[in-house]
Amino acid sequence: MVELRLMSSAIRRLHSISKKPLASEVLTCYLLQCKEPPWTSYFVRYSSVEDDQWGLSHFNWPAGNSNYHILRTGCYPFIKYHCSKRPHQDLSLENLLMRIIKITNLCIPCLLYGLAATQLIRHVEEVNTPHGLVNIYFLYPEDKGSLY
Repeated sequence: MVELRLMSSAIRRLHSISKKPLASEVLTCYLLQCKEPPWTSYFVRYSSVEDDQWGLSHFNWPAGNSNYHILRTGCYPFIKYHCSKRPHQDLSLENLLMRIIKITNLCIPCLLYGLAATQLIRHVEEVNTPHGLVNIYFLYPEDKGSLY
């Protein structure tokens, strides 16, 4: 955990030089922009953000008055987020297991998922961040606020 804090601190310093928003900023801004939906699932291009959540696969994320369980994976050329509004839980074991599975599979399924997504994405939305607009991508348009 200490390594993640140190890495996050270094990324924040580098980010002050960069003009791209942090991936975590896009995540928070989108959840707030959608008025804290029950769930959402989207892709963001690696080239559009600074990846400050590298190494995290399953974690809690506060946004506004809500907590979200985030499933996140790098699937080049995207980062995939699946967010579900849920109470805060200790997700460290799940995060570790997801990391082990990805490493064991040499991240090949993640790469294939990203390559497939380039052909399957059918919807784009803009997220307002402090660093400007960022496009996020969906396989299909979501019904904002729906439970499923």
